[in-house]
Amino acid sequence: MRLNSLRPAVGSKRVKIRVGRGIGCGCGKTCGRGHKGQTARSGYSKKLGFEGGQMPFQRRVPKFGFRSYLSLITAEIRLGDLVKVLHDRIGLKELRDASLIGDNVKRVKVILSGSLCRSVTLYGLAVTKGARELIESLGGKVE
Repeated sequence: MRLNSLRPAVGSKRVKIRVGRGIGCGCGKTCGRGHKGQTARSGYSKKLGFEGGQMPFQRRVPKFGFRSYLSLITAEIRLGDLVKVLHDRIGLKELRDASLIGDNVKRVKVILSGSLCRSVTLYGLAVTKGARELIESLGGKVE
């Protein structure tokens, strides 16, 4: 194989239609633009989503969805991440000190993911049912 013998795959390159070359080419006279009107003129460019003056689709349809304020101040902590906290009694302050949550977080929920090898006491935190069972089976408490 040589560089001068390389060719694109058959059908991957289409030949550009030459317009305005008479009726025999199929795109003569008006060159596929139709008769008169704004789109037949040179320099015309349609704004994205323009529907000829009709109310555009993106303005017709109702807007939906929102971002809850609670999602900005709520965090989830895996049970396995509690190993990084050195204290036996864990609350929001201890989680911030261990850099597991940011300063803006005011609500935390502990979920069952990962493993915990020591007994801890959680206070002021929401806990899932599975996480609560594992903590209490290790001798810990949820207040």
